[in-house]
Amino acid sequence: MLVRPTRVRRLRIRRATGNAAIIVAVLAVGSLYLVLEKSVTLVLDGNPQAVRTLSSNVGQLLDARGIVVDGQDFVTPPAATPLADGMTVVVDTGGLLQAASTVGVWVVDGVTGPSAKLAIQHTENWFSAGEPVGPTRIVDARVVVEGKAHDVLTNAATVRELLSAMGIEPDGSDRVLPPPRTPLLDGTSVRFVDIDLRTRHVVVPIPFHTLTTYSAALMPGSENITQSGSTGRMLVTYRVKVVDGRVVAKTVLTRRVLQTAVPTLRVVGRADSVVHGSEAGEASWYGFAPGSGFTAAHPWLPFGTVVTVTNLATGKSIDVVINDRGPFGGRIIDLSDEAFAALAPLSQGVMDVRLTW
Repeated sequence: MLVRPTRVRRLRIRRATGNAAIIVAVLAVGSLYLVLEKSVTLVLDGNPQAVRTLSSNVGQLLDARGIVVDGQDFVTPPAATPLADGMTVVVDTGGLLQAASTVGVWVVDGVTGPSAKLAIQHTENWFSAGEPVGPTRIVDARVVVEGKAHDVLTNAATVRELLSAMGIEPDGSDRVLPPPRTPLLDGTSVRFVDIDLRTRHVVVPIPFHTLTTYSAALMPGSENITQSGSTGRMLVTYRVKVVDGRVVAKTVLTRRVLQTAVPTLRVVGRADSVVHGSEAGEASWYGFAPGSGFTAAHPWLPFGTVVTVTNLATGKSIDVVINDRGPFGGRIIDLSDEAFAALAPLSQGVMDVRLTW
């Protein structure tokens, strides 16, 4: 059986339907408001302020704030630019900015883009510094710091104030172009090069050498190590020049031996030469001969061969041990500097000799 709703019940249904429609409408309006509302920063004659607005472009924002501009006023970005959340709008209505009592030199970085962000605070950081600077014009400038370009708007009067507002305090080693006292004009290009001179201490190893002596007491070709070598240590002090974070020059200031290298000492059995003979010609000398003492380089005599070298001009003779190969260029033997000096002055360079073995 069909039960017809009473009049009271019909009124309750209508009331519930109306309330639901109202709630839906309120939620829709609220959602639309949240979508359309934007948070922007408005800098009016040097005074920054946070603004929440439903305006769709810069011109509507200025109209809503009661700001009237003419052709001589400065507005960036232009009035027709659509507003975006986080955008900064700068307006100079009189050609001069009177800085607020709590705001010093300020900088707007990245003004070339529509979403440029103004970072201006009461405490000194990268984008704000100093005390109130009084009337000054807004200028645009390009600042190159460590090779990176920053396009900025600022109320700084000089290059020094601009760098200070960016948190840069040049010292005597840094390079600033143009000089810090230069007045800041519209379109000025500023370059800051960070130059740092540092002192660096480095401990480096000192390699050890092997000193060889030959003995007839050992069998030919045998070897006896009488002292093991060990690496030394040296403290080297450098002056390092760092430009924009990169090392460009390094100069040694001092070297100090912390631990002396210990050479390896070895004794090698001297070979009994099966070849006996003599040879005459020129002898030279070289200062980097291996080992120490009276040694020499010969093109083909076996290592360990004892050779008697006689200076034909004086008749003086010494015995040397062959431990290297050479010489080249027509000479018959290359003596160690110590061996050559026993027969003639090193300044002589070469001498006529007779070799016997």
